[in-house]
Amino acid sequence: MDATLGLPILVGLIAVALLFDFLNGVHDAANSIATIVSTRVLRPQYAVLWAAFFNFVAFLVFGLHVANTIGTSPIPSAPASSSPASSTRR
Repeated sequence: MDATLGLPILVGLIAVALLFDFLNGVHDAANSIATIVSTRVLRPQYAVLWAAFFNFVAFLVFGLHVANTIGTSPIPSAPASSSPASSTRR
């Protein structure tokens, strides 16, 4: 692949990822607000303010714990000590 073609592809992929993330967040926020509004716990205006407030301050409570967890490998990277075929009992 030509090096001049790599940058536009990278920028395009980042744009698609950001668009997906934005749309996913919009749907999640709408679902959480719809539950509160449909059960008449809060009026729609207060529900939107409530959701916006807690979405904004969530980083103060959770910090970077989620990002750090995603950034670490959940599977140990140590090689297996034996092959699966030799680990069967006879």
